[in-house]
Amino acid sequence: MENRRDFVKAGGAAGLGLLFVKPETARGSQANSALSVGLIGCGNRGMYVSGLFVKNEFAKVTAICDIYDDKLEAAGQKYSGARPFKSHKDLLATDVDAVLIATPAYLHPEHFEAAVAARKHIFMEKPAGVNAAGCHRVIAAAKRADKTKRITVDYQQRYGKDYRRAYEVVKSGEIGAIKMVRAAWLGGGPPIKTGHPPAEEKIRNWFFYRELSGDILVEQDCHNIDVVGWYTGTHPVRVTGYGSRQIRNYGDIFDNVACTFQYPDGMTFSYSANQFRTPGFQDISETFMCEKGAVNVSRRGYTIWREKGQPETAVTKHDITEDAVREFIEGARTGKIENAAFHAAESTLVAVMALEACVKGREVTWAQVQKA
Repeated sequence: MENRRDFVKAGGAAGLGLLFVKPETARGSQANSALSVGLIGCGNRGMYVSGLFVKNEFAKVTAICDIYDDKLEAAGQKYSGARPFKSHKDLLATDVDAVLIATPAYLHPEHFEAAVAARKHIFMEKPAGVNAAGCHRVIAAAKRADKTKRITVDYQQRYGKDYRRAYEVVKSGEIGAIKMVRAAWLGGGPPIKTGHPPAEEKIRNWFFYRELSGDILVEQDCHNIDVVGWYTGTHPVRVTGYGSRQIRNYGDIFDNVACTFQYPDGMTFSYSANQFRTPGFQDISETFMCEKGAVNVSRRGYTIWREKGQPETAVTKHDITEDAVREFIEGARTGKIENAAFHAAESTLVAVMALEACVKGREVTWAQVQKA
């Protein structure tokens, strides 16, 4: 059965890890100069993550792009002197070293393709796309990418030091092989934006429309799915699931889902998610039940249980997105290159597979989404 290694190999060796090139090759200039960054998409997430970029002394936002004047104006006030653009193509035609793609999820394949063609370092928000066709489009573009350019997708858990520590314990074999997985994203969703013209509704509130966001499974819950794929080193072969709207009365996306994935060796992964905004309660984590212990990991930290002794715990005290941004800037400047588009597309495809199962009310297989 095809595993993650086979999938990534098909997409190119760069997807397996990091490559190293000379800094002057990676940037075309001295590695001690700041990375110039173009922001494509000046919404809430784009403004937040670009803020993490400029906190780093080796990066500066020099160009901004959005289709809405109010967003462009707000970004211009924050990044004085940055050149404004209404078209991503016009921004990509400039001499910026890197781009931060923070546009609505359905636009990611198109904008990623354009950034690859422009030969920029790319930091793109997840997911890879909102459907199987979009994911395959990202994979195809990633294969054509300049091997001297760093491509990072904001599955930020992969860059968090505590997530990496827990991963090392699991992969070392110290507590045995993973035999069962449970994960959840039980928490609130984003606020509804108001005050815009009716013609702008779907784009302003794109998260709440399945065709633009991929529903909660693809746009949000792909984070959990990516962690499970990372720790297991493979993807499930089939999934069943259900979703419904118990509280939400806006848009057309689910507000809760429950899915069961099965892997080639029979291992199961149980997943649940909601956006109920339950006061005082939240569970956003991944739990790996192993032969001789267990690991629970989240953005708050981790706990590792072994057969003997007290559990090992750690508390994460910062936003792990900052870890992802810092590694991206360092890598782009110094030649520590990765092409994360391959594993990002795979994780997104698993989320797409789960969404199809919930929408259709029947089992969906990996082979089916691969052919879509």
